Amino acid sequence: MLLYIVRHAWAGQHGDPEYPDDSLRPLTKKGEKRFRRVAKRLVKRGFAPCYVATSPLVRCRQTADILMDHLNGIAQLTVLDELAPGARLEEVLPWTRQQPAGDVAWVGHAPDVNHFVAALIGGGSGHADMDKGAVAAIDFDGTLEVGAGTLRWLSTAEVLGV
Repeated sequence: MLLYIVRHAWAGQHGDPEYPDDSLRPLTKKGEKRFRRVAKRLVKRGFAPCYVATSPLVRCRQTADILMDHLNGIAQLTVLDELAPGARLEEVLPWTRQQPAGDVAWVGHAPDVNHFVAALIGGGSGHADMDKGAVAAIDFDGTLEVGAGTLRWLSTAEVLGV
């Protein structure tokens, strides 16, 4: 199984007075456009999760919706409260284990996604730094467990040339 960990795309600035409720802060127009190009290139290269789970916050939901647009109906979308800021692996892993066979993507926030990548490939002894709109692919041969994954790739908009 491949687990894709996605950091939401480029959103407005934290603390923007236009969004006193940070959960409503959307992607910028430029961020949305740029992530559409990221998603298109990833799908051309084989990105094809069957299940996409997203934080309920607007910027993550918009990022997940862009992925879903490019996946052309092959994936099922779930809004997962456990991916909201402050997410913990032990709360997200059970949902993932319950999914039938197939690859899974999580769309979340920093620093949570950074911790997830590090813990899943190194048991928590390392650090990962995910830019906005970055996607990591972690391979699990057997059980989805902390430290049991192998990082197959981590891609950013810059690496993809968008």
